Amino acid sequence: MDLFGEFHKVEFNGKPFLVYRNVIKPLPQTQTSNSFDKQSIDSVYDLPPQPLFLCPRLRTRILLNSLDDEVEDEVTNHILSKYSSSPLFDETSNNHHVLPLFWCNNKEVDPEAEEGDECYSCSIQTIGTDYYFCATCDKRFHKECVECPLEISYPTHTKHSLQLFYSKYRFDHCIYCRKRATYMIYFCALCDSYMHVLCAQSKIPFFIDQPKRHDHTLTLFPRQASLTCNICGLINKLHFTYVCPICDFVAHSDCIYIPQTIRISRHHHRVSFISSLPFEEKSCGVCRQMVDSDYGAYTCNVCSGYVVHVRCALRKDIWDGKELAEVPEELEDVESFRRLADGEIFHFYHHHHLKFDISGVYVGNKFCQACVLPINEGNIYVCVECDFILHETCAYAPRKKVHPLHPHPLTQKGDHVNAFFKCSACMRKSNGFGYSCYNRNCYFKLDAVCASTAEPFNYQGHRHPLFLSLDPKDKPMCHICKSTKDKKVLNCIECDFIICFECATLPYMVRYKHDEHYLTFCHGDEVSDSDWCELCEGKLSIGGKEGFYNCKDCCTTLHINCLLGPDQYYKAGQTYKIGEVDISLQHNNSASRPICCMCNIRCPYPIFLVATVDRIAYILCSSKHLK
Repeated sequence: MDLFGEFHKVEFNGKPFLVYRNVIKPLPQTQTSNSFDKQSIDSVYDLPPQPLFLCPRLRTRILLNSLDDEVEDEVTNHILSKYSSSPLFDETSNNHHVLPLFWCNNKEVDPEAEEGDECYSCSIQTIGTDYYFCATCDKRFHKECVECPLEISYPTHTKHSLQLFYSKYRFDHCIYCRKRATYMIYFCALCDSYMHVLCAQSKIPFFIDQPKRHDHTLTLFPRQASLTCNICGLINKLHFTYVCPICDFVAHSDCIYIPQTIRISRHHHRVSFISSLPFEEKSCGVCRQMVDSDYGAYTCNVCSGYVVHVRCALRKDIWDGKELAEVPEELEDVESFRRLADGEIFHFYHHHHLKFDISGVYVGNKFCQACVLPINEGNIYVCVECDFILHETCAYAPRKKVHPLHPHPLTQKGDHVNAFFKCSACMRKSNGFGYSCYNRNCYFKLDAVCASTAEPFNYQGHRHPLFLSLDPKDKPMCHICKSTKDKKVLNCIECDFIICFECATLPYMVRYKHDEHYLTFCHGDEVSDSDWCELCEGKLSIGGKEGFYNCKDCCTTLHINCLLGPDQYYKAGQTYKIGEVDISLQHNNSASRPICCMCNIRCPYPIFLVATVDRIAYILCSSKHLK
């Protein structure tokens, strides 16, 4: 026998609901004339107190062990794997079952407990008053996670069933709660739909009263038709549709409970929901598409005309998930310095006073301690006692900020764990200033250059402003480096130009010590047959994936790596350790360049590394030799 999940109409306190139930049905090979077709199980606790179900961890282990041994673990973790073992316990289960258990006479698990209050199967929901406990694993599990069958029938997904799968490192979202769906999930390959086990078994009300969204009681529409939701302005057949027969109002089940006031990463003020726009159609502040004035949207009460689609505003990469309708706004001091006198400041990261200065001549050996880029002509702040220097813009960068790329506030840091960090936008490593998210289980970081970007982004190599308007699920190709890797991108809404953050944040104009002019960044398709790099004396690749730097006055051309180096955001003068190895970063500005012990040629880049092992120093031209 095996289980199958389906929904039945049940009344609670006189109100009708669609309620999930597991039903037992015989397997085809064991069915006889005397066997029954289906038997409802209202609750496992109505059955005799005996081990009936497998531990979910055992079911997952059986699944993973059955996968092809030739598939590497990293690949296996990224694919969807279909469960094949029934949740029911049998004699082949090695006695690894779970026992029904009530916690202290229906007392909930202590929510303040550091461990033990989460289901070990789904890891995202707290345990209620009744759950399963596995004595072998010493772990608790939701009743739903233990009893979940291999296949269920869902009311909004009537054409085909949802099947039980395992997914670990994918980034797909549940169609019910819109949160990330991982580990044990229900999946439909034909519709590419995902659901958490708990969401798939949640009861569904026939009537909803939500006066914040509508004055009348909303009724479940019995058929998933192509009705446009008055709240989000979209058609979504995967969500339940509720209607008001009195005033022709339509709403998706998840739109009924959307927050009234929120803060999004794309705007510096709070935005609030409005049922229809009092002005003509405007473009959305996230996707830059037009917002229909007849449907709901989020608008700013301070900035006239700023509007965002409901579903754009509630995206996980835009909104932090907090309702702010009853929360007063707090003004926070975010300046990273204290002004001492006219032209003199005290920066949070440096223990000496910094004095304003104007750099009129390019020196070539001075670098900003924040962004790690060279000091060219412009305004700077210089330490009165040492060689610490900051660009004026870097010195004024706020201590805390909300960046368009991330929904949570970011805090500026000067020191980092393991000396370096990887920027989540451009994927480059840096030991300069950076911004980090301190929300639990969030590891988003930005280097100082990527953190300085904003919408619209005015890229000097393109005639139109650029925006972050593409769906994060898309993997577009950068028009400069031709890469489709998992890097953040900016796009033009007037043409099809797309550029990744790694290319967009390269210095557009740089100085070269053997040229009196600025060199300008050029695309790979601008290379001619006669162009060669002045540093490495190698040919430039025509139509190559990487750009190059060029001085049109002197016809000087240089590879990006040759001029800036592969470790362009590494700050010289710092030391760190990798295990028992001491690493020192040094400027390559001496009269005689050192020889790399790996390449056996002189180090060509602006920075080189000295690795010391057992008091023996090894010269490395770049960090790639540390791998």
